Amino acid sequence: MKLTMQLKSRSYDIILKAGCLANLHQFTNVQNRRVFVLTDSGVPESYARTIADQCPNATVYTIPQGEGSKCLKVYGQVLQAMLDFGMDRKDLLVAVGGGVVGDLGGFCAASYMRGIDFVNCPTTVLAQVDSSIGGKTAIDLGETKNIVGAFWQPKVVLVDFDTLATLPHRHVVNGLAEALKTALIGDAQLFALFEEEHPEEHIEQIVYRSLKFKKKIVEQDEREGSVRACLNFGHTIGHGIEAVKGIRGRRTTGLYHGECVALGMLPMIEDPALVKRVRAIYRTLGLPTRVGVNKTKVLEYMQHDKKTCGSSITVIKCPGLGCWQAEKIPTAELPALLGLE
Repeated sequence: MKLTMQLKSRSYDIILKAGCLANLHQFTNVQNRRVFVLTDSGVPESYARTIADQCPNATVYTIPQGEGSKCLKVYGQVLQAMLDFGMDRKDLLVAVGGGVVGDLGGFCAASYMRGIDFVNCPTTVLAQVDSSIGGKTAIDLGETKNIVGAFWQPKVVLVDFDTLATLPHRHVVNGLAEALKTALIGDAQLFALFEEEHPEEHIEQIVYRSLKFKKKIVEQDEREGSVRACLNFGHTIGHGIEAVKGIRGRRTTGLYHGECVALGMLPMIEDPALVKRVRAIYRTLGLPTRVGVNKTKVLEYMQHDKKTCGSSITVIKCPGLGCWQAEKIPTAELPALLGLE
């Protein structure tokens, strides 16, 4: 399968095919240029090696696994390694891994020499259904997620379904939570796949439909000036939960990003019958339906969210299956959303 992202300034292909990592050379120029392959310690080495072996002049750089690598220190280390490799403006960075590698690699590509070519090769369900396309690149600053970054579109995205075979089940489910977000706000047919007995058996179709929806939204609003805000459904509360209880930095126990987003979606669904259906899907997948967390701390982090403007914040709600609405509310109303009042 192939999707083509059409943007005002350019377009790029999204290739969805088992084994496509071995076909990088067919989709972008790897000759007569240096290729910097960025990956992390949790990704099988063979994936990055498959990319590097297609390139006459390549190096593989491995960062530590986990959200903690999306920081200024590691960002600087990667840039220094790119400089030491002798890269110039005609060269290429290829990110091979999950959302952390894609976000960090994209930001390094966007800022090195004011922008070099970038190819994204997502190897997790979470990255394949969501962060691999759209051009958002970023690192965290302290506990604040994705606050430093740039919009930088890849030259091509290679979604290789074979890479999902090595994922632990919990990581698969973590990614499916983001796909369920897409289903709730824009694709009733995708939601139907989740209500079947074994959603994981439809993983390729789920990835395809998720990317197709996001592609349509990004083409309308590349830099999140209007409709792209809908993709933040579940994330305002979810990021707050993640800051308090997420697996990130030195924290090795707690909740993953998709699990936090799943919890953040529930208060934003306005149809009680739909909430019941979503909770049933969570139980089938093994996603949490409740979280024991200090809600006051969650609220504190939510107030530093990028979508906060002065004394108000824009939240995305789901009135019913397949639709969404943006609502600007006073930050004073956030405690009610969290059940603090």
